[in-house]
Amino acid sequence: MSATPQPNASGDDGLGWRFWCLVPVTGIAAGLAVGLLVLLLHAVQRLAWGEGDAGFLRAVEAASPAQRVGVLALGGLVAGLGRLAIRHEGTHAGGFTAAIWFRAGRLPFWPTLSQAVLSIVVVGLGASLGREAAPKQAGAAFGSLFAGRAGLSPSHRRLLAAFGAGAGIAAVYDVPLGGALFALEVLLGSVSLPLIAPAALTASLGTAVSWLMLPDKPTYAVPAYGTTAGLVAFALLFGPVAGALSAFYVRLIARADRTKPSGRGTVLTPLVVFAALGMASLAVPQLLGNGKDMVQLAFTGEAAPLALLLVALLKPLATAACLGSEAPGGLFTPTIAFGAALGGLAGAGWGLVWPGAPAGAFALVGAAAVLAATTKGPASAVVLMLELTRTLDTAIVPVLLAVGGAMLVARFLEPRSIYACRIHDGMRRAEEAGAPAISAAARYPDLLRLLALGGAVPRVVGEHGEDVGEVSAERALHPRRDDGPLATAAAGDFVLRQVRG
Repeated sequence: MSATPQPNASGDDGLGWRFWCLVPVTGIAAGLAVGLLVLLLHAVQRLAWGEGDAGFLRAVEAASPAQRVGVLALGGLVAGLGRLAIRHEGTHAGGFTAAIWFRAGRLPFWPTLSQAVLSIVVVGLGASLGREAAPKQAGAAFGSLFAGRAGLSPSHRRLLAAFGAGAGIAAVYDVPLGGALFALEVLLGSVSLPLIAPAALTASLGTAVSWLMLPDKPTYAVPAYGTTAGLVAFALLFGPVAGALSAFYVRLIARADRTKPSGRGTVLTPLVVFAALGMASLAVPQLLGNGKDMVQLAFTGEAAPLALLLVALLKPLATAACLGSEAPGGLFTPTIAFGAALGGLAGAGWGLVWPGAPAGAFALVGAAAVLAATTKGPASAVVLMLELTRTLDTAIVPVLLAVGGAMLVARFLEPRSIYACRIHDGMRRAEEAGAPAISAAARYPDLLRLLALGGAVPRVVGEHGEDVGEVSAERALHPRRDDGPLATAAAGDFVLRQVRG
């Protein structure tokens, strides 16, 4: 035994040399895929909107009413037909989030890549959704493919898929550390010491490789705002309000995800929703796209209070409507836009009471607080905002105060994140059947506690309550080294008998 124990020594991390060999390969593949996807996004935007150096919002504002409605209607038609085709290939819109835990990161490679391409096209045509879904899916698809080909355990495959997704986010926004933390904190729910190094390596390689096709610069050009007493007081008061509104936003997203169309509605619903969004954009052009340009204006204090009010009220509804129509896309930038609009609007009122702080600083605080409260990832949210702006450190104290207040309220009102709320929980149906059961996504410690109670060995149920198999109590109680890190293991990883069909 060592005479000077090191508290942060991880010892045998259970990852293995095969896993470590696939980490850089996954990062490189994710970076290349992201570069190609972003080039496709820009090509679609130029073709549909004639976007130039002025940006997407300026191009939309310059478009005629017929062009706005027509392009959005085309986007709805593409989304509906694309989703119908991909569904026939054996996947579904919320498949990525559920796959991480319910299917141990097992993703159908070509359908997942097809959905990533479809997502980029739909976002380029003006959907009120984020572009990060496509890079996240592409990176995860490569991680899942490599792990499967190498014969790695379910726990290893889950890790590699999550790290690939983190590398995708890191590459598309040039946020290597934020992408790594997003994979750990939001997707895996565990910032475990042995996992930090592979997550960071995957994300940094993905970001570096993407520079072959994408520029190395911050997403938002923001001046370095200083910290004032008024800004600190604002953060203390705004944080809980942001948490409450974030809980409402998460429930709105969850409700939209539960009302997705079926049958003929798969094609008709997105066509109608997108056409209506195009008509709404005649009055509020900021509703189109992921909201990046509006966020830039809010962060520099150039957004008018009326524009902030309209975005705060209508952008969440537009995003939920697009998501509810089953159009593929992300929630990252639309969420930041919602938070920036809230912060900027509240800051405009606060400036009348306590003047002195720049208008853009309030929007930055609001964006960070809402992003943290909706993703349930405070550390990753702060780091992401730091890397997106590369100047947020000058106002880090009010940002952290707002994030802390928002997290406290949001966890109490709505413990789910904007990603977890889209997963269907089949446990209620299993519990109604009366037999002892455990969710395939249940954490390993929860499985151990259930086994420790004795009685019948529980059966494992999937996302929709389907029977997955029976737990191998022997293997769960005495896991092998190649089972991978138990910090991210789930009950489904220890199934003795797989149920097909």
